[in-house]
Amino acid sequence: MAKSCTGKDVAERIGYITRVQSFSACHRLHSKCLSDEENKRVFGKCNNPNGHGHNYKVEVTVRGKIDRHTGMVMNLTDLKKYIEEVIMIPLDHKNLDRDVPYFADVVSTTENVAVFIWDSLCTVIPDGLLYEVKIHETDKNIVVYRGE
Repeated sequence: MAKSCTGKDVAERIGYITRVQSFSACHRLHSKCLSDEENKRVFGKCNNPNGHGHNYKVEVTVRGKIDRHTGMVMNLTDLKKYIEEVIMIPLDHKNLDRDVPYFADVVSTTENVAVFIWDSLCTVIPDGLLYEVKIHETDKNIVVYRGE
């Protein structure tokens, strides 16, 4: 068995793989639990009745042992397929509040979009591999969710 410079067997190595994908969607930050005045105060211009849009960038990271036979934590082709299935098809070029049933009663903040993506990915990615979902709502606003 090959040893690393730290003395660990190569088969004991843990790797992280991140796939980046962009999607566009619109939404309106509005809580049914708040009055119209409270929504305007809490969400400001993001409470615009006609909504607003973002070009989101999402990073999906998996973590696991590097397979000694394939040299992979996970096949990137599979990860790409999972992202297409649970992020791109349901979210890209959609009105999150109207087109995605999850957001009928959940405020479509980027935090909640990250939770939606995490929960959706958990249904297709093998157990224990999903490590992190990071969403860039803008160049300056980034949300990280690790299933906690």
